[in-house]
Amino acid sequence: MKTIAISGSPRENVGKRDAKELRYEGKVPAVLYGGTSQQHLAVVIADLRDVIYTPEANFVEIDVNGTKTKAIVKDTQFHPLTDVLMHIDFLQLFDDKEIVMEIPVKLAGTSPGVKMGGKMVQKLRKLRVKSLPATMPQTVEVSIAKLEVGGLVRVRDIKADKYVITNTPEDTIVSVGMSRALKQAETEAAKGKK
Repeated sequence: MKTIAISGSPRENVGKRDAKELRYEGKVPAVLYGGTSQQHLAVVIADLRDVIYTPEANFVEIDVNGTKTKAIVKDTQFHPLTDVLMHIDFLQLFDDKEIVMEIPVKLAGTSPGVKMGGKMVQKLRKLRVKSLPATMPQTVEVSIAKLEVGGLVRVRDIKADKYVITNTPEDTIVSVGMSRALKQAETEAAKGKK
């Protein structure tokens, strides 16, 4: 799993006024939890761009006064009107504790159904994966090489050795349906046979 390094500074005062001052300085209030105690931090918003505004799943290494801690983003809060990041929560990682993360789905191969004119619909772009940090995948690969028109791949069809997918097993990840052009061609072919 890719790790992005950011630096943070400890917050002495915790409150609305202090948080407002931090945001004015281009920083965002943050909390690191999961260890022995919660740690309140201030992180520069520009450092978080690669962490938040990306479709990829990443670990974060937070450097606070020389102490480095590996974590994941657990929650973010944005302003409802301006979409400015207001607060971020990090969960500390431990090698022996399982975590749950949203991991992007990567489609592999070429669908024969799409080649015939079918329409591919991807319903899930991310899956909830439970794993130890060392075995957490960067992406979950889904093969569409055997997908014909009318075929689909469900969560239960994915074989995973080192991690568990916690989505509902019946959920459809990707399917190939009939496109309008293919339906029209079949209708015209049926009329021609009569």
